[in-house]
Amino acid sequence: MSEEESKTRETVEEPIAEEDIVLERIYIVPLWKVRSRGRGLHRTKKAVRFLRQFIARHMKNPNVKISTDVNEELWKDGIRNPPRRIKVRVVLTKDDTVWVLPPKE
Repeated sequence: MSEEESKTRETVEEPIAEEDIVLERIYIVPLWKVRSRGRGLHRTKKAVRFLRQFIARHMKNPNVKISTDVNEELWKDGIRNPPRRIKVRVVLTKDDTVWVLPPKE
């Protein structure tokens, strides 16, 4: 992707409509567990995997999708330095999909 395309790229709005939401929760996910156990390289990959497992365990649904905003928040400091914790909004939709979204401000 060229530099011009990345500047003009807009963030995706809500991937789900309000009427499709069945359940909505806020979680603060402790990613320090992954950070303290892993070697320097590939920590953020493991943090993404841990986030997916954490949400699947708490929502009791293995069909988890992470939004691009949350993904960019995890990867903002590179592959070696994921954040210690992240606050996310988790939404269960009518089609039995769990979305991990950034919290509403």
